[in-house]
Amino acid sequence: MAKDVGTLIEKARGELSKLTGLKASSTVGATKDEKGWHISIEMLEKQSIPDQMDILATYEALLDEEGNLLSFERKSMRKRMETEVKA
Repeated sequence: MAKDVGTLIEKARGELSKLTGLKASSTVGATKDEKGWHISIEMLEKQSIPDQMDILATYEALLDEEGNLLSFERKSMRKRMETEVKA
């Protein structure tokens, strides 16, 4: 049975935290295609003082309709104070 996107996002956040040992910071995207659900989540790679220097990484998790994690991959990293510019 298909799950709603909110449930899939929570599942992806939990699975990524468990597998990487990192804390989820924010969800930055969710799209669906023929492969499944692609959920993009920023994870806290390294906590720093001050927190503007924290290192965040964007991970993409691929889930099927039932919420099973099929794969995940780190896509990018940045300092919290930096903003990403899309071309």
